[in-house]
Amino acid sequence: MSAKKISQKDSPPMPIARWEFISMMAAIFGLQALGIDVMLPALEIIGDHYAIENPNDQQLIIFAFILGFGFPQLIFGPISDRFGRKILLQISLVGYFLTGFACMVAPSFGSLLALRLLQGVCCAGTRVSVGAIIRDLSKGRSMASILSLVYTVFMIVPIIAPAIGTAIMAVADWRWVFGILGIFSAALFFWTQFRLPMTLQVEDRRPFSIEQIGGGFAQVLTHRITLGYMIASGIIFGCLFAFIGASEQVFDEVFGRGDKFYIYFAGIAGLLAVMNYSNSRFVERFGMRRISHVVVLLFILLSVLNLIYMQFIGQEFWVFYILFVLTFGCFGMIGANFSSLALEYMGNVAGTANAVYGFVTMTLSSFLGFMVARAFDGTVRPLLIAYVLLGISCLIVILITEKGKLFAVGEGKA
Repeated sequence: MSAKKISQKDSPPMPIARWEFISMMAAIFGLQALGIDVMLPALEIIGDHYAIENPNDQQLIIFAFILGFGFPQLIFGPISDRFGRKILLQISLVGYFLTGFACMVAPSFGSLLALRLLQGVCCAGTRVSVGAIIRDLSKGRSMASILSLVYTVFMIVPIIAPAIGTAIMAVADWRWVFGILGIFSAALFFWTQFRLPMTLQVEDRRPFSIEQIGGGFAQVLTHRITLGYMIASGIIFGCLFAFIGASEQVFDEVFGRGDKFYIYFAGIAGLLAVMNYSNSRFVERFGMRRISHVVVLLFILLSVLNLIYMQFIGQEFWVFYILFVLTFGCFGMIGANFSSLALEYMGNVAGTANAVYGFVTMTLSSFLGFMVARAFDGTVRPLLIAYVLLGISCLIVILITEKGKLFAVGEGKA
Protein backbone atom coordinates (compact mmCIF):
# COMPACT_ATOMS: atom_id res chain seq x y z
CA MET A 1 0.00 0.00 0.00
CA SER A 2 1.44 3.34 -1.01
CA ALA A 3 2.12 6.21 1.36
CA LYS A 4 -0.40 8.30 -0.52
CA LYS A 5 -3.18 5.76 -0.01
CA ILE A 6 -2.37 5.40 3.63
CA SER A 7 -2.55 9.16 4.21
CA GLN A 8 -5.88 9.46 2.45
CA LYS A 9 -7.82 6.56 3.91
CA ASP A 10 -10.33 7.26 6.64
CA SER A 11 -9.42 6.64 10.24
CA PRO A 12 -10.82 3.27 11.39
CA PRO A 13 -13.51 3.31 14.05
CA MET A 14 -12.38 3.20 17.66
CA PRO A 15 -12.25 -0.45 18.80
CA ILE A 16 -13.33 0.58 22.31
CA ALA A 17 -15.15 3.57 23.78
CA ARG A 18 -13.31 6.84 23.20
CA TRP A 19 -13.09 7.61 26.94
CA GLU A 20 -11.59 4.19 27.65
CA PHE A 21 -9.11 4.49 24.80
CA ILE A 22 -7.91 7.91 25.97
CA SER A 23 -7.68 6.68 29.57
CA MET A 24 -5.69 3.62 28.47
CA MET A 25 -3.26 5.60 26.35
CA ALA A 26 -2.79 8.20 29.10
CA ALA A 27 -2.15 5.48 31.68
CA ILE A 28 0.54 3.90 29.50
CA PHE A 29 2.09 7.32 28.85
CA GLY A 30 2.04 7.75 32.63
CA LEU A 31 4.54 4.92 33.10
CA GLN A 32 7.31 7.39 32.31
CA ALA A 33 6.18 10.03 34.81
CA LEU A 34 5.33 7.43 37.46
CA GLY A 35 8.74 5.79 37.00
CA ILE A 36 10.37 9.13 37.83
CA ASP A 37 8.11 11.03 40.21
CA VAL A 38 6.86 8.30 42.56
CA MET A 39 10.32 7.87 44.05
CA LEU A 40 11.30 11.51 44.45
CA PRO A 41 10.38 11.52 48.17
CA ALA A 42 12.44 8.33 48.66
CA LEU A 43 15.71 9.44 47.04
CA GLU A 44 17.42 10.49 50.27
CA ILE A 45 16.36 7.30 52.05
CA ILE A 46 17.59 5.15 49.18
CA GLY A 47 20.89 7.05 49.19
CA ASP A 48 21.27 6.41 52.93
CA HIS A 49 20.47 2.72 52.48
CA TYR A 50 23.24 2.26 49.93
CA ALA A 51 25.56 4.60 51.86
CA ILE A 52 26.41 6.78 48.87
CA GLU A 53 29.02 9.40 49.77
CA ASN A 54 27.91 12.23 47.47
CA PRO A 55 24.27 13.22 48.09
CA ASN A 56 23.98 14.37 44.47
CA ASP A 57 24.51 10.74 43.39
CA GLN A 58 20.96 9.95 44.46
CA GLN A 59 19.87 11.85 41.34
CA LEU A 60 21.33 9.00 39.28
CA ILE A 61 18.29 6.90 40.18
CA ILE A 62 16.27 9.32 38.08
CA PHE A 63 18.75 9.91 35.29
CA ALA A 64 19.53 6.21 34.75
CA PHE A 65 15.86 5.70 33.91
CA ILE A 66 15.81 8.74 31.62
CA LEU A 67 18.99 7.62 29.86
CA GLY A 68 17.48 4.21 29.12
CA PHE A 69 14.40 5.89 27.69
CA GLY A 70 16.26 7.71 24.90
CA PHE A 71 18.22 5.64 22.35
CA PRO A 72 15.96 2.52 22.20
CA GLN A 73 13.21 4.57 20.56
CA LEU A 74 15.27 4.51 17.35
CA ILE A 75 15.08 0.73 17.41
CA PHE A 76 11.52 0.30 18.63
CA GLY A 77 10.05 2.46 15.85
CA PRO A 78 10.98 0.07 13.00
CA ILE A 79 10.16 -2.93 15.23
CA SER A 80 6.61 -1.68 15.78
CA ASP A 81 6.22 -1.17 12.02
CA ARG A 82 7.41 -4.72 11.35
CA PHE A 83 5.74 -6.79 14.08
CA GLY A 84 2.85 -4.58 15.18
CA ARG A 85 2.21 -2.19 18.05
CA LYS A 86 0.56 -4.52 20.55
CA ILE A 87 3.27 -7.16 20.70
CA LEU A 88 5.93 -4.50 21.39
CA LEU A 89 3.67 -2.95 24.01
CA GLN A 90 3.04 -6.27 25.78
CA ILE A 91 6.72 -7.27 25.84
CA SER A 92 7.67 -3.82 27.13
CA LEU A 93 5.07 -3.99 29.90
CA VAL A 94 6.41 -7.39 31.00
CA GLY A 95 9.94 -5.95 31.08
CA TYR A 96 8.74 -2.93 33.09
CA PHE A 97 7.06 -5.32 35.55
CA LEU A 98 10.17 -7.49 36.00
CA THR A 99 12.59 -4.59 36.45
CA GLY A 100 10.24 -2.91 38.94
CA PHE A 101 10.32 -5.87 41.30
CA ALA A 102 14.01 -6.54 40.59
CA CYS A 103 14.82 -3.02 41.85
CA MET A 104 13.34 -4.01 45.21
CA VAL A 105 16.09 -6.58 45.77
CA ALA A 106 19.03 -4.82 44.09
CA PRO A 107 22.10 -5.75 46.18
CA SER A 108 24.07 -2.60 45.40
CA PHE A 109 23.59 0.95 44.20
CA GLY A 110 25.29 0.08 40.91
CA SER A 111 22.93 -2.82 40.26
CA LEU A 112 19.96 -0.59 41.11
CA LEU A 113 21.11 1.92 38.49
CA ALA A 114 21.55 -0.85 35.91
CA LEU A 115 18.01 -2.08 36.56
CA ARG A 116 16.65 1.46 36.33
CA LEU A 117 18.39 1.81 32.96
CA LEU A 118 16.67 -1.36 31.74
CA GLN A 119 13.37 -0.12 33.08
CA GLY A 120 13.80 3.06 31.05
CA VAL A 121 14.41 0.91 27.94
CA CYS A 122 11.15 -0.96 28.58
CA CYS A 123 9.33 2.34 29.11
CA ALA A 124 10.61 3.55 25.74
CA GLY A 125 8.93 0.53 24.13
CA THR A 126 5.58 1.42 25.69
CA ARG A 127 5.88 5.06 24.60
CA VAL A 128 6.68 4.19 20.98
CA SER A 129 3.81 1.69 20.91
CA VAL A 130 1.26 4.16 22.23
CA GLY A 131 2.29 6.89 19.78
CA ALA A 132 1.95 4.45 16.89
CA ILE A 133 -1.41 3.11 18.13
CA ILE A 134 -2.84 6.63 18.31
CA ARG A 135 -1.60 7.30 14.76
CA ASP A 136 -3.18 4.03 13.55
CA LEU A 137 -6.61 4.94 14.92
CA SER A 138 -6.75 8.69 14.28
CA LYS A 139 -5.42 11.48 12.11
CA GLY A 140 -5.66 15.23 11.62
CA ARG A 141 -7.81 17.12 14.09
CA SER A 142 -9.05 13.89 15.63
CA MET A 143 -5.49 12.88 16.46
CA ALA A 144 -4.69 16.34 17.85
CA SER A 145 -7.79 16.20 20.04
CA ILE A 146 -6.90 12.77 21.39
CA LEU A 147 -3.29 13.72 22.04
CA SER A 148 -4.31 16.88 23.89
CA LEU A 149 -6.61 14.94 26.17
CA VAL A 150 -4.04 12.17 26.67
CA TYR A 151 -1.37 14.69 27.67
CA THR A 152 -3.78 16.49 29.99
CA VAL A 153 -4.69 13.26 31.79
CA PHE A 154 -1.03 12.21 31.69
CA MET A 155 -0.07 15.35 33.62
CA ILE A 156 -2.15 14.16 36.57
CA VAL A 157 0.52 11.53 37.25
CA PRO A 158 3.27 13.98 38.33
CA ILE A 159 0.72 15.62 40.63
CA ILE A 160 -0.17 12.47 42.53
CA ALA A 161 3.00 10.37 42.12
CA PRO A 162 5.08 12.02 44.90
CA ALA A 163 2.07 11.74 47.22
CA ILE A 164 1.81 8.05 46.33
CA GLY A 165 5.50 7.61 47.13
CA THR A 166 5.08 9.38 50.45
CA ALA A 167 2.02 7.27 51.31
CA ILE A 168 3.84 4.05 50.45
CA MET A 169 6.74 4.88 52.74
CA ALA A 170 4.30 5.74 55.53
CA VAL A 171 3.01 2.15 55.61
CA ALA A 172 5.75 0.06 53.96
CA ASP A 173 9.44 -0.16 53.17
CA TRP A 174 10.93 2.25 50.60
CA ARG A 175 11.40 -0.69 48.23
CA TRP A 176 7.70 -0.63 47.47
CA VAL A 177 8.06 2.62 45.54
CA PHE A 178 9.58 0.29 42.93
CA GLY A 179 7.03 -2.44 43.62
CA ILE A 180 4.15 -0.13 42.77
CA LEU A 181 5.65 0.27 39.29
CA GLY A 182 5.47 -3.48 38.79
CA ILE A 183 1.88 -3.64 40.03
CA PHE A 184 0.77 -0.79 37.77
CA SER A 185 2.43 -2.27 34.68
CA ALA A 186 0.84 -5.67 35.39
CA ALA A 187 -2.60 -4.02 35.53
CA LEU A 188 -1.92 -2.30 32.20
CA PHE A 189 -0.79 -5.59 30.66
CA PHE A 190 -4.10 -7.30 31.40
CA TRP A 191 -6.13 -4.22 30.45
CA THR A 192 -4.50 -3.97 27.02
CA GLN A 193 -4.44 -7.73 26.54
CA PHE A 194 -8.20 -8.09 26.80
CA ARG A 195 -9.45 -4.68 25.59
CA LEU A 196 -7.02 -3.46 22.92
CA PRO A 197 -6.96 -5.23 19.54
CA MET A 198 -4.17 -5.17 16.98
CA THR A 199 -4.18 -1.75 15.30
CA LEU A 200 -1.65 -2.36 12.50
CA GLN A 201 -2.96 -4.86 10.00
CA VAL A 202 -0.61 -7.54 8.68
CA GLU A 203 -0.79 -6.20 5.13
CA ASP A 204 0.33 -2.76 6.36
CA ARG A 205 3.43 -4.00 8.18
CA ARG A 206 6.74 -3.09 6.60
CA PRO A 207 9.85 -5.26 6.31
CA PHE A 208 13.14 -3.95 7.62
CA SER A 209 15.03 -1.99 4.96
CA ILE A 210 18.36 -0.37 5.72
CA GLU A 211 17.92 1.88 2.70
CA GLN A 212 14.48 3.10 3.74
CA ILE A 213 15.36 3.57 7.39
CA GLY A 214 18.61 5.39 6.57
CA GLY A 215 16.87 7.60 4.05
CA GLY A 216 14.20 8.50 6.58
CA PHE A 217 16.78 9.43 9.19
CA ALA A 218 18.60 11.61 6.67
CA GLN A 219 15.39 13.38 5.69
CA VAL A 220 14.59 14.19 9.32
CA LEU A 221 18.08 15.37 10.24
CA THR A 222 18.57 17.58 7.20
CA HIS A 223 15.27 19.47 7.34
CA ARG A 224 15.85 22.92 8.85
CA ILE A 225 12.49 23.32 10.62
CA THR A 226 12.43 19.76 11.94
CA LEU A 227 16.02 19.81 13.16
CA GLY A 228 15.71 23.30 14.63
CA TYR A 229 12.65 22.66 16.76
CA MET A 230 14.00 19.25 17.75
CA ILE A 231 17.13 20.89 19.17
CA ALA A 232 15.15 23.76 20.70
CA SER A 233 12.88 21.29 22.46
CA GLY A 234 15.83 19.31 23.80
CA ILE A 235 17.42 22.48 25.18
CA ILE A 236 14.37 23.93 26.90
CA PHE A 237 13.29 20.62 28.39
CA GLY A 238 16.74 20.25 29.91
CA CYS A 239 15.33 22.77 32.43
CA LEU A 240 12.46 20.45 33.27
CA PHE A 241 14.72 17.46 33.91
CA ALA A 242 17.13 19.60 35.91
CA PHE A 243 14.35 20.50 38.33
CA ILE A 244 13.04 16.93 38.52
CA GLY A 245 16.53 15.71 39.43
CA ALA A 246 17.18 18.36 42.08
CA SER A 247 13.61 19.10 43.25
CA GLU A 248 13.73 17.10 46.47
CA GLN A 249 17.01 18.78 47.46
CA VAL A 250 15.67 22.25 46.60
CA PHE A 251 12.59 21.92 48.80
CA ASP A 252 14.37 20.08 51.62
CA GLU A 253 17.88 21.52 51.84
CA VAL A 254 17.28 25.07 50.56
CA PHE A 255 13.88 25.85 52.03
CA GLY A 256 13.45 23.19 54.73
CA ARG A 257 10.06 22.12 53.42
CA GLY A 258 10.80 18.52 52.49
CA ASP A 259 7.89 17.23 54.57
CA LYS A 260 5.42 19.02 52.26
CA PHE A 261 7.39 18.30 49.10
CA TYR A 262 4.62 16.33 47.43
CA ILE A 263 2.13 19.18 47.96
CA TYR A 264 4.39 21.82 46.40
CA PHE A 265 5.32 19.47 43.55
CA ALA A 266 1.62 18.86 42.88
CA GLY A 267 1.06 22.62 42.57
CA ILE A 268 3.79 22.88 39.92
CA ALA A 269 2.52 19.88 37.95
CA GLY A 270 -1.06 21.08 38.32
CA LEU A 271 -0.45 24.36 36.53
CA LEU A 272 1.50 22.46 33.87
CA ALA A 273 -1.56 20.30 33.23
CA VAL A 274 -3.83 23.37 33.04
CA MET A 275 -1.51 25.09 30.57
CA ASN A 276 -1.30 21.96 28.43
CA TYR A 277 -5.09 21.77 28.25
CA SER A 278 -5.32 25.49 27.53
CA ASN A 279 -2.90 25.09 24.65
CA SER A 280 -5.24 22.54 23.05
CA ARG A 281 -7.98 25.17 23.11
CA PHE A 282 -5.93 28.15 21.87
CA VAL A 283 -3.59 26.63 19.28
CA GLU A 284 -6.18 26.39 16.49
CA ARG A 285 -6.89 30.11 16.85
CA PHE A 286 -3.42 31.58 17.34
CA GLY A 287 -1.09 28.99 15.81
CA MET A 288 1.83 26.99 17.12
CA ARG A 289 4.53 29.54 16.35
CA ARG A 290 2.82 32.53 17.93
CA ILE A 291 2.05 30.70 21.17
CA SER A 292 5.37 28.91 21.60
CA HIS A 293 7.54 31.90 20.70
CA VAL A 294 5.70 34.20 23.12
CA VAL A 295 5.90 31.59 25.87
CA VAL A 296 9.66 31.08 25.39
CA LEU A 297 10.16 34.83 25.89
CA LEU A 298 7.94 34.67 28.98
CA PHE A 299 9.96 31.71 30.27
CA ILE A 300 13.19 33.73 30.01
CA LEU A 301 11.64 36.80 31.66
CA LEU A 302 10.28 34.85 34.64
CA SER A 303 13.60 33.03 35.09
CA VAL A 304 15.54 36.31 35.05
CA LEU A 305 13.19 37.88 37.63
CA ASN A 306 13.50 34.88 39.90
CA LEU A 307 17.28 34.80 39.62
CA ILE A 308 17.60 38.53 40.38
CA TYR A 309 15.38 38.27 43.45
CA MET A 310 17.11 35.16 44.83
CA GLN A 311 20.57 36.59 44.14
CA PHE A 312 20.20 40.14 45.42
CA ILE A 313 17.26 40.13 47.84
CA GLY A 314 17.18 36.67 49.37
CA GLN A 315 15.98 33.11 48.97
CA GLU A 316 12.41 33.63 50.11
CA PHE A 317 10.36 30.51 49.52
CA TRP A 318 7.05 31.95 48.36
CA VAL A 319 8.66 34.37 45.92
CA PHE A 320 10.69 31.55 44.45
CA TYR A 321 7.76 29.17 44.36
CA ILE A 322 5.25 31.50 42.71
CA LEU A 323 7.70 32.62 40.02
CA PHE A 324 8.89 29.05 39.51
CA VAL A 325 5.36 27.65 39.18
CA LEU A 326 4.64 30.24 36.48
CA THR A 327 7.93 29.42 34.74
CA PHE A 328 7.24 25.70 34.87
CA GLY A 329 3.76 26.25 33.45
CA CYS A 330 5.37 27.52 30.25
CA PHE A 331 6.35 23.95 29.36
CA GLY A 332 2.67 23.21 28.85
CA MET A 333 2.55 25.60 25.90
CA ILE A 334 5.95 24.71 24.48
CA GLY A 335 6.19 20.92 24.28
CA ALA A 336 3.20 20.08 22.08
CA ASN A 337 3.77 23.05 19.78
CA PHE A 338 7.48 22.38 19.28
CA SER A 339 6.70 18.72 18.56
CA SER A 340 4.00 19.62 16.03
CA LEU A 341 6.27 22.14 14.31
CA ALA A 342 9.12 19.64 14.10
CA LEU A 343 6.91 16.95 12.55
CA GLU A 344 4.86 19.29 10.36
CA TYR A 345 6.80 18.43 7.18
CA MET A 346 7.48 14.76 7.98
CA GLY A 347 4.19 13.18 6.93
CA ASN A 348 5.78 10.56 4.67
CA VAL A 349 8.28 9.43 7.34
CA ALA A 350 6.21 10.14 10.45
CA GLY A 351 7.26 6.97 12.28
CA THR A 352 10.97 7.55 11.77
CA ALA A 353 10.57 11.25 12.53
CA ASN A 354 8.84 10.49 15.84
CA ALA A 355 11.57 8.05 16.80
CA VAL A 356 14.38 10.48 15.95
CA TYR A 357 12.57 13.37 17.64
CA GLY A 358 12.02 11.34 20.80
CA PHE A 359 15.63 10.17 20.92
CA VAL A 360 17.25 13.54 20.24
CA THR A 361 15.05 15.55 22.58
CA MET A 362 15.20 13.02 25.41
CA THR A 363 18.96 12.49 25.14
CA LEU A 364 19.77 16.20 24.91
CA SER A 365 17.35 17.29 27.64
CA SER A 366 18.37 14.52 30.04
CA PHE A 367 22.07 15.29 29.54
CA LEU A 368 21.56 19.01 30.13
CA GLY A 369 19.26 18.30 33.07
CA PHE A 370 21.80 15.95 34.60
CA MET A 371 24.62 18.49 34.31
CA VAL A 372 22.50 21.24 35.88
CA ALA A 373 21.18 19.06 38.70
CA ARG A 374 24.72 17.89 39.50
CA ALA A 375 25.73 21.53 39.97
CA PHE A 376 23.38 21.88 42.96
CA ASP A 377 25.30 23.68 45.73
CA GLY A 378 22.69 24.13 48.44
CA THR A 379 21.11 27.18 46.75
CA VAL A 380 18.71 27.70 43.85
CA ARG A 381 21.28 29.83 42.02
CA PRO A 382 22.69 27.13 39.66
CA LEU A 383 19.18 26.04 38.70
CA LEU A 384 17.97 29.55 37.89
CA ILE A 385 21.15 30.50 36.04
CA ALA A 386 20.69 27.40 33.90
CA TYR A 387 17.06 28.31 33.23
CA VAL A 388 18.10 31.74 31.94
CA LEU A 389 20.95 30.41 29.80
CA LEU A 390 19.02 27.47 28.36
CA GLY A 391 15.99 29.67 27.69
CA ILE A 392 18.17 32.14 25.75
CA SER A 393 19.86 29.26 23.89
CA CYS A 394 16.46 27.90 22.90
CA LEU A 395 15.43 31.33 21.60
CA ILE A 396 18.63 31.62 19.56
CA VAL A 397 17.99 28.22 17.95
CA ILE A 398 14.43 29.32 17.08
CA LEU A 399 15.72 32.56 15.54
CA ILE A 400 18.19 30.61 13.40
CA THR A 401 15.53 28.08 12.44
CA GLU A 402 12.99 30.76 11.49
CA LYS A 403 15.65 33.00 9.86
CA GLY A 404 15.07 35.73 12.42
CA LYS A 405 11.30 35.77 12.02
CA LEU A 406 9.25 35.15 15.19
CA PHE A 407 5.48 34.84 15.73
CA ALA A 408 4.74 33.87 12.10
CA VAL A 409 1.60 31.86 11.44
CA GLY A 410 3.55 29.50 9.22
CA GLU A 411 5.94 29.42 6.32
CA GLY A 412 4.04 27.16 3.95
CA LYS A 413 7.43 25.83 2.88
CA ALA A 414 10.70 24.77 4.46
